[in-house]
Amino acid sequence: MIRIDAVSQTFRGRRGRVEALKDIDLDIAAGEFLAVIGRSGCGKSTLLRVIGGLLEPSSGSVTVAGDIVTEPRRDVAMVFQRPALLPWRPVLDNVLLPIEIFGRNRAESRDQAERLLEMTGLAGFATKLPHELSGGMQQRVALCRALIQNPKVMLMDEPFSALDALTREELAVELQRIHIELGTTIVFVTHSIGEAVLLADRVAVLSSRPGRLNKVVEVPIPRPRTFGHNAHMDQVAAASAELHELLLDESPRPARA
Repeated sequence: MIRIDAVSQTFRGRRGRVEALKDIDLDIAAGEFLAVIGRSGCGKSTLLRVIGGLLEPSSGSVTVAGDIVTEPRRDVAMVFQRPALLPWRPVLDNVLLPIEIFGRNRAESRDQAERLLEMTGLAGFATKLPHELSGGMQQRVALCRALIQNPKVMLMDEPFSALDALTREELAVELQRIHIELGTTIVFVTHSIGEAVLLADRVAVLSSRPGRLNKVVEVPIPRPRTFGHNAHMDQVAAASAELHELLLDESPRPARA
């Protein structure tokens, strides 16, 4: 579904040249949930923006479904750390915003929007304004707004990091359930090893700036997964320990993932 081929990203400013990403090679399968982790400043968010067509790579290329990415695509949705809801629009109207932007039929999409709100536990909040919702509920609305596009790919940039720990866990479990149900390809940037192990089929570990692909770690743990005690605690602990060690030892591996 996604092919990242020798992508590098360099920014130039008054203080000179900053190399954010260096020679990233990665293939992401259709329906896969890939988490991307690494230390602050390693280029995780930059990589996500390159995949989404918000940044043109300095070198290399990204393809989605066989097409080279040169600009934002309708079939690629993004969810950011902040929900960025329009404060004057009720929940349902916020979810339907992409429909209006892309010129699709609002009436035909209303039933889908209501199903998404029900799927995410917001069925009774369609007429509420954003300020009447908790932070976690606002992020659920942002998730529905992304899903209303029926995206082939969803890019998520630390979407739960501003939330309290319990809400963050609840939304991570909810996202896992939605991914199992819909099968959307997801690339999920996070600082949390626990979140990566809970959600991902594979975890891409980036080294510090310039961000290089250190290693891609398989997470072969049966779904559904939980943060609590379960029959797979040994596997969870082993995957978490490997990721922790990789974040400490950042020597990049040359093999293509």
